[in-house]
Amino acid sequence: MKKLELLLIIAILSLQGYSQEKNFIDQPYLETTAIVDTLVIPDQIYLSILITEKDTRGRISVEELENRMNTKLIALGIDTKKQLTLSDVTSNFKKYFLKGTEVLKNKAYTLLVYNAKTAGKVIVALESVEVSNVHLNKTEYTKLEELKIELKQKAVLKAKMQAESMLKPLNQKVGKALYISDLNSNMMNLYRGKAAGIQVRGYNLRSKTEEYKPIDIEFEKIKIKSSVTIKFAIE
Repeated sequence: MKKLELLLIIAILSLQGYSQEKNFIDQPYLETTAIVDTLVIPDQIYLSILITEKDTRGRISVEELENRMNTKLIALGIDTKKQLTLSDVTSNFKKYFLKGTEVLKNKAYTLLVYNAKTAGKVIVALESVEVSNVHLNKTEYTKLEELKIELKQKAVLKAKMQAESMLKPLNQKVGKALYISDLNSNMMNLYRGKAAGIQVRGYNLRSKTEEYKPIDIEFEKIKIKSSVTIKFAIE
């Protein structure tokens, strides 16, 4: 008896689902897909900085280079306590004939800046104190989620406009939305914010009296795209 009741319930649910699907399909409707995108400038830029005694052939210690770097960054208005973090500490051992073993220390840092202009100033400033191993690690846009929502809304409006334009020659009107699918909201030219393969280095002075000038750096803009598919009833 219980098995029979269970089979009846399953049959009723199946019929209801079929009826709903049939009712939906039987309605005259129009399906349209809309895509919108925009470009944004990254507002968080992460620079990797490697301090190594090897660059100065052991003339300047890592500790001294670190102090010089910190002084230069503070002079640029950077809060090193919040924006500068230590990534790695290593020691490289190199053997020299008749000189035993010499230890050359390294320290790796990550620096957060908020625009390309500051990144250029950092590169130049660090080059002036013999810290030239600087490269771009990743870029991010902090208001990404808010932007995605805005793009989805624009995509929905665009889909409705497309539907209206298609029905206008037929003297018919767009009804309520029967189905909406948020197909995609993604970032182009960006892999989780990483700027792979982009290297930025400082440059040497032609003379000791030559003044450093800021490097003009432009980071690739991030392309954000959103697309939706909507089925509208036709009135």
